[in-house]
Amino acid sequence: MLWGDQTAQYSPYLSRRGNSMRLHQGILQEGYNQYHANKHDENSNPHGIINFGTSENKLCFDLLQKRLMRPDMLHIEPAFLQYPDWKGHSVLQEEVAKFLSDYCRSPKPLKPENVVVMNGCGAVFSALAATLCDSEDAILIPSPFYGVITEDVGLYSTVKLHHVPLYSQPTGSDVRPFQLTVEKLENSLKEAKKEGLNIKALILLNPHNPLGDVYSSEELISFLQFAKMHKLHVIVDEIYMLSVFNETDTFCSVLSLDGLPDPQRTHVMWGVSKEFAMAGIRLGMVYSENGDLVQALDQLGYFHGVPGPTQYQMVQLLRDRDWLNSEFLPENRHRLREAHSFMIEELKKLDIPFLHRSAGFFIWADLSKYLKEKTFAEELSLWRCFLKHKVLLSCGQAFSCVSPGWFRIIFTDRLHKLQLGLSITLIHISVPMLFFKSTQTEISCHGFMVGILKGIVHPKMNVERHRRFLLTFIIWTKNTMEVSGNLRL
Repeated sequence: MLWGDQTAQYSPYLSRRGNSMRLHQGILQEGYNQYHANKHDENSNPHGIINFGTSENKLCFDLLQKRLMRPDMLHIEPAFLQYPDWKGHSVLQEEVAKFLSDYCRSPKPLKPENVVVMNGCGAVFSALAATLCDSEDAILIPSPFYGVITEDVGLYSTVKLHHVPLYSQPTGSDVRPFQLTVEKLENSLKEAKKEGLNIKALILLNPHNPLGDVYSSEELISFLQFAKMHKLHVIVDEIYMLSVFNETDTFCSVLSLDGLPDPQRTHVMWGVSKEFAMAGIRLGMVYSENGDLVQALDQLGYFHGVPGPTQYQMVQLLRDRDWLNSEFLPENRHRLREAHSFMIEELKKLDIPFLHRSAGFFIWADLSKYLKEKTFAEELSLWRCFLKHKVLLSCGQAFSCVSPGWFRIIFTDRLHKLQLGLSITLIHISVPMLFFKSTQTEISCHGFMVGILKGIVHPKMNVERHRRFLLTFIIWTKNTMEVSGNLRL
């Protein structure tokens, strides 16, 4: 994690907590801020930053625009302009309960009164940390994990995360890379206790961000039984549950399990930002059978409410099963599948190892061969190199990965944007690595031309690779001269 400008002065106007918030900045937030200040747009800002770092679905705007323009979205009743129940309007609670009952395949109908709606899943994480943990308590979380959860649980409540490290190389009984097991949970819990930490909960991401793993029912039950044994709450984030795009893979929701080991300590999160491709509509929710927790969250709902008109529109979307089942969800899965296929084929051409998964908006790829040394400092340098040359990725240390060199690559954008971003990425990992391999700040004309000749006559480079190489080399040359000024002719 980055902690902002370390030279920044302590503000006398803020509390210690306020100063901590002001100076704190994670890697993901740093990249996001730079992207927002300089977004790529083919018309108004063609040299802006292309975003392969923020997990947004940009594939289905046309479908959503058409649906959101229908007349039923424009009708507003007086109740939606007045103060609501802070857990959410009752009609939205009912639709969420029905929706989750159906799409999570719950063995019995879920109860609307167990639904709490807030302005995004980040707010839900923050509220759960505040209500389940005391200050300086800790939560177990397998790493790598979506890095912003650190801020979600820590900025307000100063709750810590204790990592359960997962490794790229399978060990012991593992059958896949980065596999979570009960044994690893047990070992991390013991380590936490030795460190004097009071562990109150376990966070599970299913489907997993950034790995793309989907837990089986057997795995979920074993994790829940572990938590019950140690009297831990389990927070299960299922925000990508409808983004499993391979029809042969099956998502198993915790809510589909018949007879949870400890229902009073099991809480399931979901939101519309991913599945419905509307990250700007801040609406997340949690389902819990723990009435005490629901009451506590109700108190915090005053600070995390969702505007009435937004709640109304979400009611219309969730109850429109014809549109969801016949139009939006099938087409969304189809577009996810196509974009994913394009990206993995490009990674294969570059001989970049990656996890081949079929859930979420991202690919977890190993770029460690492009590091001068396999250190997190070099990983951060590579990340900054991409960002400097207008491609935002997310590096592994932003997800607390224990092995340097892993990057999360978002593929849920239009094809031409993927192609442009990949061409720039290719330039800054392939050309310098293959032809220069130098730490010098200047590149001679002789070395430059030798690089071109080596690329053109390379015996293993087919016609398509020739074309792509020359194109990317030309762009790289232009960027090098304009941005870095380090080409000496």
